Amino acid sequence: MQRYAMPNIDVVINLTYDECLAHYEGRVANVRTRSLDGRWVVFPAEAIRRVVNRDGVHGVYRLSFSEQGRFISIAPLPKP
Repeated sequence: MQRYAMPNIDVVINLTYDECLAHYEGRVANVRTRSLDGRWVVFPAEAIRRVVNRDGVHGVYRLSFSEQGRFISIAPLPKP
């Protein structure tokens, strides 16, 4: 199976604080969400630690991956 590079992908994340806590505590290893173009995206749950607040994680975020498909970073995108 051939893998394709996916350096950046924009995703919508809507997680409550309790859902984030499950990820933080290690009860859930990965986050599964949809990209803006409809693809399913899975990335390490530890990534949301960088963007979680008391309300959870809500909004559109840019995920960056290496050429090998490894997660690098997450950044919120400005609201239109």
